[in-house]
Amino acid sequence: MDTKNDHVITISTSDMSKTNGGKFQGFGTSLCWWAHRIGYSNSLAKEAARLFYSPEGLGFNIMRYNIGGGDDPTHNHIERTDSDIPGWLKKNKANGKYEYDYNADKNQINVLKACYKAAGKDAYVEVFSNSPPYFMTESGCSSGAARASENNLKPKYYGNFAKYLATVSSYISKNLNIKVSSVSPMNEPDTEYWQAYSPKQEGCHVNPGKDQSEILVETAAAFSAARLPVEIVGSDETSTDKALSSYNAYTSEARSILDRISTHTYGTEKIEELGKLRKKKGFNLWMSEVDSGDISGDSAGEMGAALWISEKIISDINALSPSAWVMWQVIGQYISTEGRNGNKDAGMPDTCGGFWGAAVADLVMESVILTQKYYAIGQFSRYIRPGSTIVTTGDPTTIAAYDTAGKKLIIVSVNSKKADKTFRFDLKGFTPKGSAKAIRTSGSLSEGESWKLVDAPVLSPEGFDYVMKGNSVTTFILEDVTAKK
Repeated sequence: MDTKNDHVITISTSDMSKTNGGKFQGFGTSLCWWAHRIGYSNSLAKEAARLFYSPEGLGFNIMRYNIGGGDDPTHNHIERTDSDIPGWLKKNKANGKYEYDYNADKNQINVLKACYKAAGKDAYVEVFSNSPPYFMTESGCSSGAARASENNLKPKYYGNFAKYLATVSSYISKNLNIKVSSVSPMNEPDTEYWQAYSPKQEGCHVNPGKDQSEILVETAAAFSAARLPVEIVGSDETSTDKALSSYNAYTSEARSILDRISTHTYGTEKIEELGKLRKKKGFNLWMSEVDSGDISGDSAGEMGAALWISEKIISDINALSPSAWVMWQVIGQYISTEGRNGNKDAGMPDTCGGFWGAAVADLVMESVILTQKYYAIGQFSRYIRPGSTIVTTGDPTTIAAYDTAGKKLIIVSVNSKKADKTFRFDLKGFTPKGSAKAIRTSGSLSEGESWKLVDAPVLSPEGFDYVMKGNSVTTFILEDVTAKK
């Protein structure tokens, strides 16, 4: 075949990831804020668990549960209908003491239970915190400090805050029988997003260096005292350059207790440098939060948002080689008649444009509305499973993964051009001996393809050629593949 106009992609055993010992830990989503919004309904919680965490849905396995700080009950400034996460400590009016209310966050817990059950043996729960309880802060507000550039958690409460996280996590693990595997005590701390009386959500600035390090050390001590073995995670910065600078500023004591670095990729200025540092230092790394209202493709319609998230997954994994990829919140908007707490919901987005999330919760019909963005994510998460090894390609259209136990090679590719194009997959060190199949998402939800089984590729010992449909995401599953070590 004349290949001068083909797009050639090399998939080589020499590019198999060594992060986390070469073991991919999975895909997932944070539960805030959508779980708090829909968790009042058992039927919605079960449906979300089925669609997002069961094998028939996205097959997610990672749940990032937000331990809310809880704002001053006299405040009423958070305007979103889903982001006023309740805290677990309530003031007893009789004695003035703060006491644990283990039913405070019942909505998010209801969804956590359902998703944990649906995920089965691969379920992985990480707890994280957007803010400490309001009474531990300088401003008395869980949305941030009076000045967004200043720390809000009072230094004298570092230990108390860590104990708060450990106490809630112990309850989840020991009383609800939901294993907590890791804790990330800070969320995007080195930013100026978080300010008192914000209409958005909880947040807490923490300066890199001494302050972030002390919080990590106190967190490790509190979980040790609670006899709850978890991985300690830092610092979930908003961008890869912030993650890099925060890591470099940690004290030696903080670095010694860290089990993993997590980064968000809303900014990717130094993504290559962070990936190289991970490789040099050998630490575990997650891409733990991202989403956007952006689109990609060539006049792609409903596939615009789907192609954007697909390209984002590919670029993040190729650059960072993380052991997990976790999106922000899988449900981004809600349909309701009255809203909540006097605030209105945004309703159904234009799915031909960009939108946050991959599904919409219809609170009137108690149903979940899916999009092609949902199906695009599933092209990755349903087939690249925990325990497999990521194979980076350096190509913006493609990532791969090798399932050693099952001897399967999974390849996911995106064609974001309107025209069909032949992709040539050149296998180096991988030898396919069995059958193959292809699954594709393209077009509109009503008339296009959503996880559709399409024509299988014809394999040779060197690889295969395939005509990639325009504005599509395709997953190839190659059976009985040996990998040269």
